Amino acid sequence: MSRDDILCGCGVDPDLTSEGAQMAREFGDGYRAFPFRAIFSSPLRRTRATAQPISELSGLVPEIREDLREIEYGKWEGLGRGEVLQKYHDDYLRWEADPAWYPPTGGETANALAGRALRVVEEIRERFQEGNVLVVSHKATIRAVLCALLGIDVGRFRYRFDCPVGSLSIVEFGRHGPLMRVLADRSHLSEQMRMLEGA
Repeated sequence: MSRDDILCGCGVDPDLTSEGAQMAREFGDGYRAFPFRAIFSSPLRRTRATAQPISELSGLVPEIREDLREIEYGKWEGLGRGEVLQKYHDDYLRWEADPAWYPPTGGETANALAGRALRVVEEIRERFQEGNVLVVSHKATIRAVLCALLGIDVGRFRYRFDCPVGSLSIVEFGRHGPLMRVLADRSHLSEQMRMLEGA
């Protein structure tokens, strides 16, 4: 969902806004000395642009993974909520009630979204037994993965985690499984960026 209340999933691939580019630069500045071992990114333009500043500062080339892309809204891509409700009324109500099992018209369920993104998480866990790996993805994707990792109903992904744009969440994998260390931290952003409406 964009700031203008437009459904913007993986079927819409706009460039990063000027504010988004500023957030990416501020993230890069804030974490330039952080010891990331690797960076993984969605293939969409807005995520690759978000990863670029920290990539340049760290010297790490982002590894692009299709499974990290945003949710697929199908026929709803680029439409506002009101228009979707009018054109796809029953599908919309089912999706609102339980997106884990009911997809947008022609799109994907939250379970499918979490499932594909978790494949990347498993790849990272197999390749990196220790250290910090940065994953640059999208709001719906991040929230669905966090729900799946922490045993929360994926169908509630929009209502269990608030992950505003430009935020950083940290999950640590230990002997007892995934542990949420940090949720949606934005301390690396300037006050002006943190206060943006809809961000």
